[in-house]
Amino acid sequence: MEISIFLARFWGWFLIIVCLVFLLRKKSLEETFELVKNRSLLIVFGYFSFILGLISILFHNFWPADWRVVITIFGWITLIKGIVGIGFPEFTQKWVEKFRDKIPLMKIWLIIGILLGAWLLWLSY
Repeated sequence: MEISIFLARFWGWFLIIVCLVFLLRKKSLEETFELVKNRSLLIVFGYFSFILGLISILFHNFWPADWRVVITIFGWITLIKGIVGIGFPEFTQKWVEKFRDKIPLMKIWLIIGILLGAWLLWLSY
């Protein structure tokens, strides 16, 4: 259970901080969209995501019927995102381009991310 608490705090703070920065500072989101155009940088970020997802899964790969399953799902999503970033960077570039002009939709996802992060923190303290 202690690893679940640690990872809930990690993902909670991560979601709140990143989503708040993107929500409050539109330029950060635009700069991130520009980074995705650089294929080499996208592959490097893919490796970071892969490592983070793999570590998360190695420590927390169980599927309980409670809130802790969210942590396992985050780990798997992060791992898959990393694999796609490393092996198929052009797919990631195309996917990001589709969302680039959908700012209202991005704001909704960022608010959901903040709420999800707050929920994880609430459960972990």
